[in-house]
Amino acid sequence: MKKVITFLFLVSFGLTQAQQAFTGKGDVRVNVGANLQDGGSGIQGSVDFGLGENFSFGFVSTYLLGVDNFNGFYHNNPTPYTDEKPEFQDRFDAKARINANLSSVIGVEQLDIYPGLSLGLHNFGGHVGGRYFFTDGFGVFTEIGFPIAKYSNNNEIFDHLNNQATFSLGASFNLQ
Repeated sequence: MKKVITFLFLVSFGLTQAQQAFTGKGDVRVNVGANLQDGGSGIQGSVDFGLGENFSFGFVSTYLLGVDNFNGFYHNNPTPYTDEKPEFQDRFDAKARINANLSSVIGVEQLDIYPGLSLGLHNFGGHVGGRYFFTDGFGVFTEIGFPIAKYSNNNEIFDHLNNQATFSLGASFNLQ
C-alpha cells in the first residue's frame, strides 16, 4: 500500500509541477537515453534547437553497446562466418534532423510531440517522439525512428543495425 501511495504522490506532484516542454525560438533540449532495436541495444543522445514556435533542428547519435555476433552464411557466400563482430562504423550512427514541435498545437504545454525527418550516415529517415517536463529543467522522452531510404545495398553483414526501426527512451533536459 505504501508503494501505491508513494507512486500516486509522485505522479500528482509531477503533473502539478510540470513545466512547458517547448517554448520555441531559443530552446535547447537534450535527450539522453537507451536505444532498443533488433540485434542490439545501446545509447542515444540528441540535441534540438528551437527556431520558431513549432520548428526545431538538431542532431542525434546512437552507439550500440550490445550487438549480437553473426554466425552462419550470408548472401550465398560459401564460406561461413564464425562469431563475426561488428566494427565501430556498424555500431555508430549520427544524423541531422528537423522537427515539428506540436505542444502549442495540441494545447498541452508540458507535452511536446515532435514528428520529424533525419539525414544520417546510413539512411534518410523519420521519427516521432514525445517529451514531458516535470520541472523547468528535467523531463522524460520516448522516440521511435525508422528508415525511409537506405544508403547501402545490404551486402555487409551488419547493414541492418542502422537501417531498421528503433525505440528510445530516457531523460530530457532543458538547457535554455
